[in-house]
Amino acid sequence: MVVKVGIAKLGNIASGVMAELLLDERADREDMQTFMATSGTKLQPEDIDRVVTNMKAWGPDFCVVVSPNGVLPGPTGAREQLAAAGIPVVVITDDVTTKKEWADLKESKFGYIIMKADSMIGARREFLDPIEMADYNGNLVKVLSITGAFRKLQQELDKVIDQVKAGKKGADLELPKVVMTPEKAIDGEFSNPYAHAKARAAYEIAAAVAMVNVKGCFMTKEWEKYIPIVASAHEMMRVAAILCDEARELDKAGDGVVRKPHKKDGVIVSKTKLISKPE
Repeated sequence: MVVKVGIAKLGNIASGVMAELLLDERADREDMQTFMATSGTKLQPEDIDRVVTNMKAWGPDFCVVVSPNGVLPGPTGAREQLAAAGIPVVVITDDVTTKKEWADLKESKFGYIIMKADSMIGARREFLDPIEMADYNGNLVKVLSITGAFRKLQQELDKVIDQVKAGKKGADLELPKVVMTPEKAIDGEFSNPYAHAKARAAYEIAAAVAMVNVKGCFMTKEWEKYIPIVASAHEMMRVAAILCDEARELDKAGDGVVRKPHKKDGVIVSKTKLISKPE
């Protein structure tokens, strides 16, 4: 059986850059296929409608709706339309747990994975140009990768794929209900305790970036004041990426980097020794 996994990418967060790639890292899995429909950079109704129309036409076994601020009308409408068409939905979004609207999603039929360290960017015109945007996202992808947040996200989606392969469908699927805390992300990722500590520090810093950028983008009006605020947030993310590099190098030095590739049939195997075969 080939499982059809839809990825509806609305706007951008770092998790959306990698969502479908994490499920098929060598593009050789034979048990599943992915289809991505994107709204581009914006979350306008016409952009959302285009994504939903294309996704429903493809008919996935389940759909991942990944967006910033998953309680906004656009992402909310997208998942509700997909659910109305009988398509189970897993929401992946950044940390909006301080919003009272988030309680409705947590209590709903939708699955969710809240990526606490997938922090909003410093989107001020006086600071953010295309290169700054790309550099920030590169650092953020590194943090989410090396800390283990992306692996845990991938594993949660693989659990849903396995259920479909076992014959479950629709409302019978058990969808993830996950808040990606530092403890959840880093669990089992490092053999060296100092590497573990560095990665935890990186995740905590990356998660803290969100509120710094909220202050710079929404709470501070004077440009002379908000430019250094958003610049400092980007410096925090750069330092978090450096800590991740240091953590991985420590595990490399002890030949203890955890690797868990997919086989062609979707089974996950693992190894730590570089010169060895995964089992």
